[in-house]
Amino acid sequence: MCGIIGYLGPRPPLTVLIEGLRRLEYRGYDSAGVGVFHRGKIEVRRTEGKLQQLEDLLRDEAFDGRAGIGHTRWATHGRPSEENAHPHKAGRVVLVHNGIVENYLALKEDLKQAGRAFSSETDTEVLAHLVDIELKGGAGVEEALRRALRQVKGSYALALLIEGREELLVGARNESPLLLGLGDGEFFLASDIPAILPWTREFLFLEDGDLIFITPEGFRVTDLEGREVSREVKRVEWSPTMAEKGGYKHFMLKEIHEQPEAVINTLRGRILEEEGRVHLEDFPLEEQEVRDLERMVLVACGTSWHAALVGEYMIEALARVPVEVEIASEFRYRDPLGGKTTLLVAISQSGETADTLAAVREAKARGFRTLSICNVLGSTLPRETEGVIFTHAGPEIGVASTKAFTAQLAALYLLALYLGQQRGYLSRDGVREHLRLLRTVPGMMEEVLRREGEVERLARAHVHFHNFLYLGRGISYPVALEGALKLKEISYIHAEGYPAGEMKHGPIALIDEAMPVMVVAPKDHTYEKVFGNVQEVKSRQGRVIALLNEADPRLEGEVAAVLRVPYTPPLLSPFLTVLPLQLFAYHIADFLGTDVDQPRNLAKSVTVE
Repeated sequence: MCGIIGYLGPRPPLTVLIEGLRRLEYRGYDSAGVGVFHRGKIEVRRTEGKLQQLEDLLRDEAFDGRAGIGHTRWATHGRPSEENAHPHKAGRVVLVHNGIVENYLALKEDLKQAGRAFSSETDTEVLAHLVDIELKGGAGVEEALRRALRQVKGSYALALLIEGREELLVGARNESPLLLGLGDGEFFLASDIPAILPWTREFLFLEDGDLIFITPEGFRVTDLEGREVSREVKRVEWSPTMAEKGGYKHFMLKEIHEQPEAVINTLRGRILEEEGRVHLEDFPLEEQEVRDLERMVLVACGTSWHAALVGEYMIEALARVPVEVEIASEFRYRDPLGGKTTLLVAISQSGETADTLAAVREAKARGFRTLSICNVLGSTLPRETEGVIFTHAGPEIGVASTKAFTAQLAALYLLALYLGQQRGYLSRDGVREHLRLLRTVPGMMEEVLRREGEVERLARAHVHFHNFLYLGRGISYPVALEGALKLKEISYIHAEGYPAGEMKHGPIALIDEAMPVMVVAPKDHTYEKVFGNVQEVKSRQGRVIALLNEADPRLEGEVAAVLRVPYTPPLLSPFLTVLPLQLFAYHIADFLGTDVDQPRNLAKSVTVE
């Protein structure tokens, strides 16, 4: 998830680019750069770090061209650095890119064989070389871009400049957002509305497969075959603050709705469904070492710890490896036992969580093998572990984590399948079936999110309560923990998550008409036991809110309120059941008027012990 800006018009391009990047910095802040025409050449300026460093670099510079492109980066391939920052240049081509080129390694090897030299570790540089080769072969700009993109697998939003074509700005989109803004004799390309809202309210939203070619006289939109297509221009009446959040009231709500995309991006390039296998590009163990594993330890904090608890069920069910889940801050003080037949998996959204890093260092000192699941390329945790699975969820601005959780679940499910096949517990057909089901999850997540209005109404009816109990059994227990954590984090209402079977061992003493009980009860082998727990709550005048699968008349008749999610196999149910709980917490906090995105006393990344 990166920010793209492009401009063609009478204004000094650099002014537009810097202001646009400032409004897009929430999409990425590892590095930034611009490419601007000056005296017939394209001048590229890039820096590692936040946008301010690029502004400092450009403070005394001026360019005479009418066209430019800019980029603020969220690293996916190649560490954050100046050489990996965008724009990238090859021959006459300068471009910026948001997305992931899944087959970039194969393309890069072919390009090297053809004599092309690379100056970065990114997948993006491949795109610049592909277009430049076609131009050198005599193709026009439009045909060169089409030929290049036909070779690419993956997602992209591109903005390109071509030396020798000073008044041409080019864009392309596939599975990553890109839009055109229309001003008075000027044109803007951007990955999001906020970048160009100061100059226009007229937008044309490109669709997958679209290519756009912009000159001072106008623009043409074509498909990959060169056929012209028509896209409607729409007027958007958003304030700049609303636009930054994509029209959502808070970043947290935006990120809740981004979860289907975050899961897709985590799965992208790793699912080989036809072959019936999972590809993990940076897994540290050889096949025999996987077979020799005696145990795994998952360490994490907060929401990531809840994801680890779900991962325990996934890995033990699919790979048949004993799993222990540890709170990272406790692991290092427990004199942990292990060695080379123990794999420690450290999970952290930021990759900078101090306690998780300390746990990894303790494990390495004791001879454990190490793997991390992380969202931030270039952070400390992936450098400390032998291997890593990046979640590619994009920046998460809201302090209360949402999309990181479901992206981590996706990474853990892939890990479980990979280990299960390597250890001989899953056949190729078995993996293929699991992958088929996994592919259906983002669509079902979108279906759940479309029911937000039902959750909002339920939240309004419960906003005056001061205590909540969340119950779940089996794989739904970590979901109950996560639901309770979200409510207490952002609404400041006391909430506790418990295994439903533990209710009689203490929490039942608290239950009365003033304490609603949220019961996570999808259809699985624990369902009958959960039904009994509901009866126990009702007999104490407790108010039960049940989170159920579709068409569950038996339990619906026993509870005060119901939230519904589609049925999935139990190992996949947390992807869906967590969504209404996130929305419930969000809407209660919003009704109470708390600072949803920056709740009191909390930090996004806990970098001290």
